[in-house]
Amino acid sequence: MLRRLDDFSTQTVRISIDDRTVEVQVGDSVAAALLLSGVTTTRTTVVSGAPRAPYCMMGVCFECLVTIDGVANRQACMVKVEKGMNVRTQIDRHPGRTT
Repeated sequence: MLRRLDDFSTQTVRISIDDRTVEVQVGDSVAAALLLSGVTTTRTTVVSGAPRAPYCMMGVCFECLVTIDGVANRQACMVKVEKGMNVRTQIDRHPGRTT
């Protein structure tokens, strides 16, 4: 599991990740909050259902796509956490299904 090297902020906010309330540090990216909360898969691929997770952490790879406050396909690594934010992973339970 991911862990911090050092705590830079003592301020925290609560956000929801897949209907689970977690406390995260102010200034964290959503991707960091997900990883620190034990979330290892943020989305699955459309065709095969292969799991994906934050990779580059700088907005290049698009592997960390999640739904934030109802808006799908947001790059978790490029968005800072905000109090009350609702984050949902984009895990397709039925990959390859067309209906």
